[in-house]
Amino acid sequence: MNAPAPDDGRHDGHDSRHDGQLDDLSRRLTQALQILDLEIDYPLLLGLAADTSRAVGPDGGPISTFLVGYAAGMTNTSDKQAVTEAIERAVDVAGQATRKTGDGGIEDGWANTAQ
Repeated sequence: MNAPAPDDGRHDGHDSRHDGQLDDLSRRLTQALQILDLEIDYPLLLGLAADTSRAVGPDGGPISTFLVGYAAGMTNTSDKQAVTEAIERAVDVAGQATRKTGDGGIEDGWANTAQ
């Protein structure tokens, strides 16, 4: 698994004390789901979940990360680099779509993000 190196300057709410638990969970789930070669970018996904939760409420985080995973899974490839790029692209799009505006609303960030 691709656990992040400890970084005290992190702003995504990720607690490096839980990296071992995330590694264990990820290892068990990837084995059960038979996606053994998957590397997980914890800071990327946790950052999206935190940003979305701040923008729309606590339920937004899990929903946004699920949808990113689904979108990446729809990518027609078995190339590891292409999958990583698909996840990063989906996180960027999700971030744009859920970014808050200064007036407390969610901006129309999805308009130019068709895949």
